[in-house]
Amino acid sequence: MKAGFIGLGVQGKHLAINQVRAGIDLIVHDLRPEPLKELADAGARIARSAAEVGQYADVVQICVLDDAQLDAVMLGEAGVLAGSAAGKLVVVHSTVRPSTIARLAARTAEKGIELMDVPVSGSENGAKNKTMSYMAGGSAEGLARCRPLFETSGSKILHTGGLGTGIRAKLAHQLIICVNILAAYEGMMLGEAAGVSRDTLIDVVREGAAQSRVAERWKKVAFSATSRRVFYKDLQLCLEYGHELGLSLPGAALAQQMIETMVA
Repeated sequence: MKAGFIGLGVQGKHLAINQVRAGIDLIVHDLRPEPLKELADAGARIARSAAEVGQYADVVQICVLDDAQLDAVMLGEAGVLAGSAAGKLVVVHSTVRPSTIARLAARTAEKGIELMDVPVSGSENGAKNKTMSYMAGGSAEGLARCRPLFETSGSKILHTGGLGTGIRAKLAHQLIICVNILAAYEGMMLGEAAGVSRDTLIDVVREGAAQSRVAERWKKVAFSATSRRVFYKDLQLCLEYGHELGLSLPGAALAQQMIETMVA
């Protein structure tokens, strides 16, 4: 299988490197020369455009930051669809609006190209350590086709259902993470202000009903500026989607307001 990867950020770069090291015939594209050099040194082919990736690869994976970047990569003059033919499969790893996935699915269907939304969880460390989780929305046949690519970076690959269910599950996942961070931040702040050591608080959480992976790892939690921007963006998507569904999400709104403070 010929595979392609577009978007070699802190997470995507390592996902791509894992595939090259596993022997996948991989072509990659990014706007920055530094990750391209790393991938070339690892053995990947380098594409001059997203269209070139779409032309070469049977399965194109996209891991860009947001909806605007995804639109540009997919629909631009030198985008994936400009170079792709019927029978190809495009996998979107990006966390974007569900409506963006639906709109792009209509465009890919016009060309006989299958689209899957497969957001991921694990970030840079998960990609490096091959412990990524995949939430795959789309056909079972499509998932079977690209599963060997995903398995190079993790074994936790969940088929969430039809197209669009992957991103909807990811938004729920991100909301839960961020509200969990808020709860851990306030709980730890209260306990430490009251004179209880952080180590003791972590033990209490681990052994009690407040069990939380975030709280248990609180001593090791360190968020980069990039992580804070991603969390803020993802919470905005959660709030927008909740509004579309007629849902009030006050916890998400508060977590977004507090993001710079609680993950500083």
